[in-house]
Amino acid sequence: MLSKERIFVLPILAGAAAYFYEHDILAHGKLASLVVAAILVIAIVIASVRVAKHAEHLAKRVGDPYGTMILTLSAVLVEVIVLAIMLMGDSSPTLVRDTIYAAVMLDINGILGLAALLGGLRFGEQPYNNDSGKTYGVMILTAMGISMVVPEFVPASKWHYYSAFTVCAMITLYALFLRMQVGAHSYFFSYAYTDDIDEDEDATPEAPAPKMQPAPELPAAVSIGIILFGVVVIGFLAELMSTLLSSGLEGTGAPPALMAIVVAAISAAPEILTALRAALRNRMQAVVNIAMGASLSTVILTVPVMEALALFTGQPLTMAMSPVQTVMVTLTLIAAAINLNDGETNAIEGMTHFVLFATFIMLTVVGL
Repeated sequence: MLSKERIFVLPILAGAAAYFYEHDILAHGKLASLVVAAILVIAIVIASVRVAKHAEHLAKRVGDPYGTMILTLSAVLVEVIVLAIMLMGDSSPTLVRDTIYAAVMLDINGILGLAALLGGLRFGEQPYNNDSGKTYGVMILTAMGISMVVPEFVPASKWHYYSAFTVCAMITLYALFLRMQVGAHSYFFSYAYTDDIDEDEDATPEAPAPKMQPAPELPAAVSIGIILFGVVVIGFLAELMSTLLSSGLEGTGAPPALMAIVVAAISAAPEILTALRAALRNRMQAVVNIAMGASLSTVILTVPVMEALALFTGQPLTMAMSPVQTVMVTLTLIAAAINLNDGETNAIEGMTHFVLFATFIMLTVVGL
């Protein structure tokens, strides 16, 4: 059952080599540090893909909406671990803010935009439950407004009071959302596809398929153990990657938000593949749940953990978004509110989000 986990050997070997030869790598200059940091990023993505695979296995066992929740929580867990480790070094005080901003741009404009574009070109209009889009949208707007817009107006001497309030507000919001997602309103996040119903109706019980020996199902405890092991490996790799990447970028004039994009991309890598596969199978509901759910989870779970860490260490975080970031988030949420309001996506709606994602990349390149 564990034969497929041999791929973990690659991240472990990469981490061990970087750990034992770290000083030699740093001594060879910035280019060597950047090359090894890129290798470690690939190793982290490999480990996170395996973590997501086992999270997906657990998700299938429990079914929706619990399944989507497990997938998004596993991605947020990776992101929080990488962020926490990087903050222990000499990272920018805006790293958390920039990472959350990058994650929202990547999830809504990148993943949702590309999936809706490709799915629309293949299937035309793709249906989903519009209650999910509206619910996710208003929750993301509220969470980002409280945690990343209002702090601009909070005096520096009062940051710890508002930070504690933010932690409580995010936990309260998520607790209510969680109860809604798995309780009486769970139908908001699911959609009954007609082809599934037709397949059930067309089944012929009088001609049953020959019985085959079912493949042994991986025990849930094994999946949980591998997820925990993968998280430890990711944390170890993230610490090495942070040191090498910081050394390699020092004095190069690289955009300050580049490290934030790296962290966001690492956590979103498994979600990108899952969402694109769902879109090409005409399952847009899964795409909406993954893209919007990941954005919401990133904001509503990363913020309280990082704010609590800031309160514990006594070092405030810069959470207020810059004017450019505020404008981009506003445009993104307005576009999402319009596009996810009628229960169907198409290629034009996907293209609008993907253009916003391209704009985000361009603004990052020019240092905004």
